[in-house]
Amino acid sequence: MKLSLVFATAISSFLMGATIALGFSDQADALTFSGIFTGRWGEPNPGNTDTNPNPIYTGVGNNTFTWGDANVCLPNPNPASKCRITAPNQLTFTGNSFSTDINSVFKIGDLAYFNGTVVNGTSVEDVPLNLNVSFSPPVGISQVFDFKLHLVNTLNKLTNSEEENADFVFIDENLSNPTFTFEGNKYTLEVTGFNPELRQISIEALEGETTKTAIYAKIKTIPEPTTVASLFLVGMYLISSKKLLEKK
Repeated sequence: MKLSLVFATAISSFLMGATIALGFSDQADALTFSGIFTGRWGEPNPGNTDTNPNPIYTGVGNNTFTWGDANVCLPNPNPASKCRITAPNQLTFTGNSFSTDINSVFKIGDLAYFNGTVVNGTSVEDVPLNLNVSFSPPVGISQVFDFKLHLVNTLNKLTNSEEENADFVFIDENLSNPTFTFEGNKYTLEVTGFNPELRQISIEALEGETTKTAIYAKIKTIPEPTTVASLFLVGMYLISSKKLLEKK
């Protein structure tokens, strides 16, 4: 037997392994996950201490988070203690029950974003949302996934339009997607944004108003290294077969 044929035979054995691995992958992709999400806000990041020397916030460990000092005194008040009391900015997350296939976009919860009053120097730059998902049987596991929201507080001006005075919330896309394991297969939860069809990662709220939206995600299979290697060998086998045919 020629050396090239020996090599081709060896590759054929690996090709069988690749077929088996792909079979396991197909089984994993056929799974349906169901359960319920809950969410709690984590400790925020104030950002630059020169910009926010006195960050004020509430709600760590709860599903409602507020930030900023909302006590704004009227110009030249008389008496001096007279102030206009308003509400700070606020985010409220409400979790959702779900049932989804692999790689299908589904709703994980609702987000209400109120654009209140934030006195300069009392804001925060971003805040993490700790998502806890309890999978229903037969999975029977519970896991916490973290992702982060950036908070953009616009300095309001009387000469600005309502749109120009709007505040924004952005999903941080630089974080690595969390993973979990079920029946020997690895999966990842990817937050896709505020729109089930488009990758919308930001929302805005006009001054004194509330924007309500949903947050969407999908569960994806993580290919095992052996599967990736098997697919690589499949390619090598096809190249080898072509060369053998060319030599005949």
